[in-house]
Amino acid sequence: MVESSEAVPASPLQAIFGRLRHLEQHTDVVFAIGIIAILGVLLFPVPNSMLDFLLALSITFSSIILMTVLFINRPLDFSAFPTILLIAAIFRLALNIASTRLILSQGHMGTEAAGKVIEAFGMFVMTGSVVIGAIVFIILTLINFIVITKGSGRIAEVSARFSLDAMPGKQMAIDADLSAGLINDEVAKLRRKELEDESTFFGAMDGASKFVRGDAIAGILITIINFVGGIVIGVVQRDMDFSDALQTYTLLTIGDGLVSQIPALIVSTAAGMLVTKSGVTGSADKAIIHQLGKHPQVMGLSSALLFSLGLIPSLPAFPFFVLSGLTGGAAFYLQRSRVREQVEQEEVAQAEARAEAAPVEETPQQALMMDALRLELGYGLLSLINYEKGHRLTDQIKALRKQLVRDIGFIMPSVRIQDNMQLAANRYSIKLKDIEAGGGDIRPDMLMVMDPRGGAIDLPGEDTREPAFGLPAKWISESSREEALFRNYTVVDPPTVITTHLTEIIKENIADLLTYAETQKLLDSLGNEQKKLIDDTVPSQITVSGVQRVLQRLLHEQVSIRDLSTIMEAVAEYSAHTRNLTTITEHVRARLARQISFQHSSAEGVLPIVALSPEWEQRFAESLIGNDEDRQLAMPPSQLQEFIKKVRDTMDKLAMKGDIPVLLTSPGIRPYIRAVVERFRPATPVLSQGEIYAKAKLKNLGQI
Repeated sequence: MVESSEAVPASPLQAIFGRLRHLEQHTDVVFAIGIIAILGVLLFPVPNSMLDFLLALSITFSSIILMTVLFINRPLDFSAFPTILLIAAIFRLALNIASTRLILSQGHMGTEAAGKVIEAFGMFVMTGSVVIGAIVFIILTLINFIVITKGSGRIAEVSARFSLDAMPGKQMAIDADLSAGLINDEVAKLRRKELEDESTFFGAMDGASKFVRGDAIAGILITIINFVGGIVIGVVQRDMDFSDALQTYTLLTIGDGLVSQIPALIVSTAAGMLVTKSGVTGSADKAIIHQLGKHPQVMGLSSALLFSLGLIPSLPAFPFFVLSGLTGGAAFYLQRSRVREQVEQEEVAQAEARAEAAPVEETPQQALMMDALRLELGYGLLSLINYEKGHRLTDQIKALRKQLVRDIGFIMPSVRIQDNMQLAANRYSIKLKDIEAGGGDIRPDMLMVMDPRGGAIDLPGEDTREPAFGLPAKWISESSREEALFRNYTVVDPPTVITTHLTEIIKENIADLLTYAETQKLLDSLGNEQKKLIDDTVPSQITVSGVQRVLQRLLHEQVSIRDLSTIMEAVAEYSAHTRNLTTITEHVRARLARQISFQHSSAEGVLPIVALSPEWEQRFAESLIGNDEDRQLAMPPSQLQEFIKKVRDTMDKLAMKGDIPVLLTSPGIRPYIRAVVERFRPATPVLSQGEIYAKAKLKNLGQI
């Protein structure tokens, strides 16, 4: 059995909603048609029934604008207001022209010539008297033109000027917050966009206020023209009696002027409220009521003043006593609300204090978590977090993270700073993955002084050792700072001592801090330009772990990985032929020849080198055994000791002369020589001939 189903016809209301949803998809076309329709009203006659509808639409549009201004939180939330102001002004002028055409052409036929709306407004205001109607219209026009429009225009002009003058300072404040690490790049971009929008908005409002002023002037002129022209046409052309013409055309003129001036007055009020709200956040009612009711004593004094005025015999007592009672009640209510808020705030603060004081039981999952970097301070060093004599410790660590990104291309993990009651009062400890990597003693109220020449420090103080490099130093009082600087000593405050030590520990262990997850983030950060390269290389030719190992080897020798796109191009070139990470890393280093050569060049742009002799080159090459990943150095210990001694003696002699050269070898044996050299001189760079940039200026200082 087959059941037949018939479509249920849609109701008229559903059909209307369906068409409205269809129009939502073509708002641009609807908007363009609306603008063309407004221009059409300027050119073509409009029947009085249609004019009634358009005048009602003008009043509705103005009311919507005013209500929107009342409920927005900040002026930028209504950034389209200047454009809307222009459209509203053109719409009202178009209606003025349409009504003028009807008044002058059909005014002799009676007060209904320009429609019911204009007639009703004219009769309501005139109340049977031409003089009263004219005076009321003039007063409304003066209020709009002189008070609201002129004041709004002046505020918009001053706001635009101040906004432009304050823009450089606000931009510098955003850059300062970004440099200090208080905000990230996304927040900085958002703030800069808001600053730009604010400047553009107030500049547009300065110009848009001229629309309001011009609209008011045009309304006055149109009213005068309608009045004079209507009487002339009625008396001269239509043979009307002067008193009848005066009565009819005055009613039509004043009615037309009011229908035009009331929406203009509403829009002018909205413009004034918008520009005067530049420093207020929140809807108008909440902002005004909150600020007026912020001080209950003001309401109390006002109540007493009103009550005193009510006692004066010549004044009516009833209104003053009523207002006195209302303001007194408001003062009592506001005072109770303030007391209630204070009690609630104290209860919340006590609850938070109890929550902080309550011991938190650590879960097994939390016990498994380790901090990549942790700085533990004794209780005597906690003041360094908010150090008042210089840069705070937290600010210096934030600056360190940015410096490492610029210098090495490595995003340092967050450093957890916490107190440790088990440490001595002035002791700090730097831990990597819960293992202590360094520490030292700090005098938080003193300064560390070092002699860059290595001599003794002739100042009163406490002898010590600089914790990062182990150099002789001395703790001196703040009062000796000027004398130390006069003697060309290096003066360092306590937060900088800790930050310097932290920097060296990070550089020594930077390869271990580059995790798999951080490597994946670096690859993802390359963007769409390198997406095809990454997709073709990872993981088909090399895994993320392989890329991690290559980057770790570069970081281990202080080679910056900031140029990650070039590194990945080099990895893609060699990973298609070999899986040997050592070989791939050496090829990457060769591609970074310009960067590496520049990194080790002197201030004059000269790269000092000490070359490895052909004899040692041959000895190392012959000592390599195995293939690919199993390849290793098998040199007799006696030869290794001889090599170590020659390198140490040569480099020490050059260091005493102020030279810091690199050790130059052939590409095949470079990683194995570096593995030997880093055990006794980790700061000595070992480069291969392939890593020397073609245009680098070389200075040969000797041979091993």
